[in-house]
Amino acid sequence: MYALLVDVAGAEEDDRRVTTDDRPRGPVNDWPQSVVGRRSSSSAPALTVVEVDLASLDDPLVMRPSYRVVDRRLWVDTPHPQLYAAISDLARNVWSARHVVVDATGVGAGLAGFLGQALPGRVAPFVFSSQSKSQLGWDFLALIESGRYKEYAEDGESDTGLFWVQVEACGSQVSDGPGKLMRWGVEDRATHDDLLVSAALCAALDRLDWRPRVARGR
Repeated sequence: MYALLVDVAGAEEDDRRVTTDDRPRGPVNDWPQSVVGRRSSSSAPALTVVEVDLASLDDPLVMRPSYRVVDRRLWVDTPHPQLYAAISDLARNVWSARHVVVDATGVGAGLAGFLGQALPGRVAPFVFSSQSKSQLGWDFLALIESGRYKEYAEDGESDTGLFWVQVEACGSQVSDGPGKLMRWGVEDRATHDDLLVSAALCAALDRLDWRPRVARGR
């Protein structure tokens, strides 16, 4: 069983974009290896694929699934109609995704809406705000520390290398007060945090109903 996690380059990140004429375009796996770790382009839509293990649902102290990352992708300068076609194809024909969590902030709202129509009952929009991103960060840390989130081993791919660059560059700051609002992300304009945010959306899967669907009748 699989789920897709999509971070869309939204309006909040548009303000931090840095434009260069020589940046690579297309899927990140087509980039030269020399580009990884020094990308100075705009934020880009990113996708993380996780395998969902329901065995931990039966643990009375957990009662939530466990997740293993099996693939990730990044698109640069890709029009939303093309992005919509790629994601809907991956969800339907490649991974048969049970759920698709989509960043529905700003320009992502339209993409989330179209995906919701194409994949009825499977799309869960996520709107970023200071509060929702803070909670997502705390929940993602809890997933990691509990062992319910697992990354795949180093495979030498460009997108894998870029993900770990973003992890290393990520910082956080927790505000005083009862809310403990956490600001987190990558401040370096040349790095961004597209793949990292996409992975963090895994925490939103815990809010969905994963119980087996049973037909009842007489």
